[in-house]
Amino acid sequence: MSLPRGIKGEAKNIFEVLSNKKYKLDFYQREYKWGTPNVIDLLEDLTSKFFSCYDKTHERIDVKEYGNYFLGPVVICKKKNGNFIIDGQQRLTTLTLLIMYLDNLQKDREDKISLDQLISSESFGKKSFNLEVGEREECMGALYKNELFDITDQSESVQNLYSRYQDIKENFPDGLDDTNMLHFIDWLLNKVEIVEITAYNDEDAYTIFETMNDRGISLSPTDMLKGYLLAHMGTTRRGPANELWRNQVGELIKIDKDQEIDFFKVWLRAKYAETIRERKKGAVNKDFENINSFHRWVRNEKKRLGLDKKSDFQDFVMNKFKFFSNQHIQILKASSLFEKDLEYVYYNASNTFTLQYPLLLAPLLPDDNPDTIKKKIRLVAGYIDIFIARRVWNQR
Repeated sequence: MSLPRGIKGEAKNIFEVLSNKKYKLDFYQREYKWGTPNVIDLLEDLTSKFFSCYDKTHERIDVKEYGNYFLGPVVICKKKNGNFIIDGQQRLTTLTLLIMYLDNLQKDREDKISLDQLISSESFGKKSFNLEVGEREECMGALYKNELFDITDQSESVQNLYSRYQDIKENFPDGLDDTNMLHFIDWLLNKVEIVEITAYNDEDAYTIFETMNDRGISLSPTDMLKGYLLAHMGTTRRGPANELWRNQVGELIKIDKDQEIDFFKVWLRAKYAETIRERKKGAVNKDFENINSFHRWVRNEKKRLGLDKKSDFQDFVMNKFKFFSNQHIQILKASSLFEKDLEYVYYNASNTFTLQYPLLLAPLLPDDNPDTIKKKIRLVAGYIDIFIARRVWNQR
């Protein structure tokens, strides 16, 4: 990948990336989502490479001649108020957990390797974790001290953080023991490399982010849509917009994990799709089909969506997204639990008519009051119920 002017790419080992460096998460970043298989794969990859070089006769100085292991790129945006991770938080977070565990494993050794500076460091007289994420500090503190932590009612990131540390403990290779632990730590810090790509403004950072992730490398369409929208709004609004997005998507996932994706297709088809592919040979995809890749469709159709100025992007997230995601959540609840005045929504869902969802959102407007919203939903859902009944009666 060629880098835009003013962007620097440099290979660094883990020690250079993490030692006494502070990182914050930018609005592009999703939750910490790595699961158990990701941690197991990382441990197996690292130890496999290490043991391909290690011999029990080797001294620690011999590790200097071991082969390197490339862990992929990370993207950092350097701003006045710190270094922000644009892409790569999953790996950097998991590496930090691994280093914490290694630190705990060798605490009682007289010849231990000091790892403190890779985990936390002091700035202006205050010591804090190198990955500066406020909501994670308490959990990180407990893990650093090798203590238990109650993850009940914690965010998705904190729950995953704690669980992945337990995964490291449970799946740590038996072959790494007191005889070669220091060799492994030396190799991990000095021979495992990351290409650190550094940008110096949000526009360049998002360009790299989009290029790296628009090919399905790591982020979902929802994450990429959020990154695009937040990148084009005023800096002061990104924090509140990111928090709103996170909360709304969280509520959708509580109902069904697929709703994180399904909602955006339903909403955009309901309010913006104007065309659909014709039913004939050689017909090309139109709005309805192209919205399957909604993160690209929004970018390509930004004029039609009225996305021009920063304020337009703010309104799209803070008002339109908030309103329609709230209504979608209420409709989904009514489809699974009988509710007076919305009984037709329940009947249609029972008949597995999933296409009712964009139809129910289509007539709604952000300025509608609750009574008007319910009347519109009831009217459309009732029509669909009659339509389905007639189709069934006519054996169609």
